[in-house]
Amino acid sequence: MNQTLGAWLEDLASEAPAPGGGAAAALSAATGAALVAMVCNLTIGKPRYAEHDQLMRDTLVEVTGLRAQALQLAADDADAFGAVSDAYRLPKDTDAQRQARSAAIQHALVGAAQVPLRTAAVAAAIIGHAERILDGANVNVLSDVAAAAASARAALDAATINVEVNLAAMKDASRRDALRAELDRHAEAATIAASIVGAVRDRVRG
Repeated sequence: MNQTLGAWLEDLASEAPAPGGGAAAALSAATGAALVAMVCNLTIGKPRYAEHDQLMRDTLVEVTGLRAQALQLAADDADAFGAVSDAYRLPKDTDAQRQARSAAIQHALVGAAQVPLRTAAVAAAIIGHAERILDGANVNVLSDVAAAAASARAALDAATINVEVNLAAMKDASRRDALRAELDRHAEAATIAASIVGAVRDRVRG
């Protein structure tokens, strides 16, 4: 949150394992939320769009909160990755140590899966807001509604694979299935994002 974008991208590009794909997913979600907010700000107060004014104001509040959540998730992702790495570094010389290490790894994997799962939820919510404002958005920034949906879709896709990589290492089948079911509910928003982009392209082409 306190870095320049350039400095954060340098960290992302470096050999350091964090920030990584999960943090990038969260930043894509934050970008999508900011774009929805921009569209709202450029529609609110315009007489031509007066009937959509309240929707835009309500959406602005919602996506501002989602943007803050996404930025926090970018930071949380690095912490969650660190917990998994720390667990894998625990000693495994004795049976007791191996059991303790295995339990620590499994616990850390749940935390590491939950961060991108929350990112997926935020991304899906942003896509939902983009869909709701589409018809009432200022036509001069209609392409930005599509850009918002595309950014949130990218976040959703990236978050999904980050959840899945942690699920693959989980031994608790019931916990794994519960997390998978929640992820699948959020993943459905990808279809909505594609329809938003398609609708905007159709309108732009005339």
